[in-house]
Amino acid sequence: MKPLRILMLLENNPFPQDTRVRHEAFALSRAGHTVSVICQRGKAQPYFDCIEGVRVYRFPAPAPANGLIGYVWEYGYSTIAFLLLSLWVFFRLGFDVIHAHNPPDTLVFIALLYKCIGKRFVFDHHDLSPEMYYARFGGQGSKTLYRILCLLEKLSCRVADHVIATNQSYKQLEIERDGLSEDQITIVRNGPDLDREGDSPPVVDLALPGQILIGYAGVIGYHDGVDYLLRALHHLRNDFKRSDFCCIVMGEGDALADVKALCTQLGLDQQVRFVGWIPHAQLAGYINAVSICAAPEPLNDYNNRSTMIKITEYMAAAKPIVAFDLFEHHVTAGDAALYAQANDTLDFACQLNTLMDNARLRAAMGRCGRERIDKSLAWVHQAENLLSVYAQLSESRRN
Repeated sequence: MKPLRILMLLENNPFPQDTRVRHEAFALSRAGHTVSVICQRGKAQPYFDCIEGVRVYRFPAPAPANGLIGYVWEYGYSTIAFLLLSLWVFFRLGFDVIHAHNPPDTLVFIALLYKCIGKRFVFDHHDLSPEMYYARFGGQGSKTLYRILCLLEKLSCRVADHVIATNQSYKQLEIERDGLSEDQITIVRNGPDLDREGDSPPVVDLALPGQILIGYAGVIGYHDGVDYLLRALHHLRNDFKRSDFCCIVMGEGDALADVKALCTQLGLDQQVRFVGWIPHAQLAGYINAVSICAAPEPLNDYNNRSTMIKITEYMAAAKPIVAFDLFEHHVTAGDAALYAQANDTLDFACQLNTLMDNARLRAAMGRCGRERIDKSLAWVHQAENLLSVYAQLSESRRN
């Protein structure tokens, strides 16, 4: 396989904070490819960096988007930044492949520019942007904008030389909605890199003696369900008469202020701790400290089809999970989770209560989850699929 020069575009997270992009970039670099990443700049990050051989070019992050106009501004600004920095990389280093991580799907316009001069395009389909849009606005969004997002997704898939899907649900939708054939799509699931993210000792003093610690780790957006988790904890305390728990919420997002206000409104400030975004090198220690992990994403078209990275991280730490009854949650977690009826916060509390009272069940579910990670879901298994995509591109370029 002839090494390729790969330029990755990442809009909605800094690098290396984005777990999936970090795994992919490092795997391709270790395989001998030259990898560059353009992304927004995180707090205190330099504008240029070189991390384990991966060159990183960063632009100032746009202001957090709020509403339709905010998102149009964010994605328009980011698209211009990608164009300018990609030209910089093109003339200084050159590249053979543009590997775009959505959202936004407007990155296809950058790819189209370079395809005109013979560059390849890999579309890494992280999120279903049309469904995510409706989920973000509670199903009340504009039908016209939804159709535009569907067209951008279809354009991204049709222009791409190859499409990477995160799971079978995404692949099926790309076939049915976007008109792709199976051989144009490769599934590369999200999974923990066990070789790089080893076991960490539990963080101490997160809960008082005698308390069972419940944990949530992830983005706190409007479709991520942390508000559902808080309502479940309210039921746990008031309907199940439990006071022997503490919930630690790890993460940040555009819904954080509203979630904190809801926590106060529900009278949970003494039993819920918001600790902010935890650096990935420390995250395992926090997850190892909890007894039960929560995946409270509510049922909608976006969440039902999406694979949540947090679930595989919980499973890698051998922790039992409580989640709503979503299709892809079952595919990932299997018997490592108890499933509450969709969007039913009282039933979510009931499943938490069941695990709180049964340490043996918690241990058995944790072992089940870790076995699933070791056998099929760890990043080492997924990296093979990613490298196969680039082996095909390298071979076709040589011919």
